[in-house]
Amino acid sequence: MLAMAKAHILVVDDDKSIVKVVRSYLEQAGYDVSTALDGEHALHLLRSERPDLMVLDLMLPDRDGWEITRIVRNDQSLGAMPIIMLTARVEDTDKIIGLELGADDYVTKPFNSREIVARVRALLRRVQFGRIAPPPQLRVGGLVLDPDQHNLTVDDRPIELTRTEFTLLHVLMSSVGHTFTRDELLEKTMGYAYEGMGRTLDTHISNLRKKIEPDPGNPTYIQTVYGVGYRMSKVDV
Repeated sequence: MLAMAKAHILVVDDDKSIVKVVRSYLEQAGYDVSTALDGEHALHLLRSERPDLMVLDLMLPDRDGWEITRIVRNDQSLGAMPIIMLTARVEDTDKIIGLELGADDYVTKPFNSREIVARVRALLRRVQFGRIAPPPQLRVGGLVLDPDQHNLTVDDRPIELTRTEFTLLHVLMSSVGHTFTRDELLEKTMGYAYEGMGRTLDTHISNLRKKIEPDPGNPTYIQTVYGVGYRMSKVDV
């Protein structure tokens, strides 16, 4: 999939004008771009062309973005592909559902097309870095994170994480005891930090806690430092 040559992006939106503009900006940035106006065509292109990243509208005429995301994440051959979800909805509930289903990023319409390009570039950079230079296993308490195999076990139980959750946990476990501000975590995890993105980070943290903490309401591993951000606590086995 991802190589030193042009990365291949799939843009899925039923609004032809949005597809045209996003495609133009991505092509100007040096990417190969395929497009689809509905979910069925998107699934066909996903399986036949194997793109490196998908920009996916939430509201589609047949299968919505949530369903497409669910299908991708349950497909072993596609599951690791980064997904940026587009939506005209601004409710936090919609964003939370998309992130919980496995979307890596969320952009609310109307948006600046340059922002889409920046987010695509940041996500692909994270993927490429992970493939080129995988660090050794990280251990904190009962957590064992293997960046090379891209897996996590909690007390010897395998835990499935989205790409963004995995990157976020990797950042925290790499600096046990260090307090990261929200902006620092966004920069290290997403590749950028925009005003208002703190809520998205909080959602990812909440999802992580549900997966790794014995008691998510009273976290052992990921501690909130009020008014600052988050840190990974040192936990003895």
